Amino acid sequence: MTISLYHLEYFLLILVRISGFMVSAPIFSLRNIPMRVKTLLALALAIVVFHIVPYKEVSYSTTIEYTIVVIKEMLAGVIMGFMANVAYYILSFAGQIVDQEIGFSMVNQFDPITSTQVTITGNFYTYAVMLMLFLTNMHHYLVRAITDSFQVLPVGSVAIDFNLYTVMKRFVIDYFVIGFRIVLPIFAAMLVVNTILAILARVAPQMNMFVIGLQLKVFVGLLVLVLMVMMITGVADLIFQEMMSMLRETIPYLGGTGS
Repeated sequence: MTISLYHLEYFLLILVRISGFMVSAPIFSLRNIPMRVKTLLALALAIVVFHIVPYKEVSYSTTIEYTIVVIKEMLAGVIMGFMANVAYYILSFAGQIVDQEIGFSMVNQFDPITSTQVTITGNFYTYAVMLMLFLTNMHHYLVRAITDSFQVLPVGSVAIDFNLYTVMKRFVIDYFVIGFRIVLPIFAAMLVVNTILAILARVAPQMNMFVIGLQLKVFVGLLVLVLMVMMITGVADLIFQEMMSMLRETIPYLGGTGS
């Protein structure tokens, strides 16, 4: 096949969308991944997509119009990556709630990957689910999602619908629902502990329930967290389903056909 200037411009548009996705998508956006690796991966995917997706001439007449098309493709990639990555914030929220219940809310640590302050349990959940993502080849789904987007949303047809905020509005609801579902065992355990402490406070008022309760909550909380390790697969499944749902709902709005 003869490569013309139009084919090169078409290839660059594909590369721009994939690069935007790499900047904000889970796993690929991690700061400890070398930039050369990200660049080579984006270039390799762009070459594969260029040979798979049928060539379709992009309509533009001036350099400014082509620049606008490039910006739209970049925004499409960034938005898709962000919508997939935002599901991970549920884990940080759940971790903060857990640490608040068991008394670890003031123990924060700096995460060099995300450059944010995170709680101990939130960091644990994040890396545990990320490990499950690798073990279940979920990163393959992310690669397939960005490559399949060129079938649903051809190059040059990006028309971002401003009603995209409705996807985020639905996510806010799922954010709290899934987060509280993750920490439900901790809530149940702390409810039992508080009930026992209330009974003891009535039976033996001379006992210092504040000192006893503080240590008891930490002990019971850590014990429940150990038991919750077996539930990591279920937590990962909730996050993966939310991630896929966000991507499926976002792509139509990027083509201007969202409802």
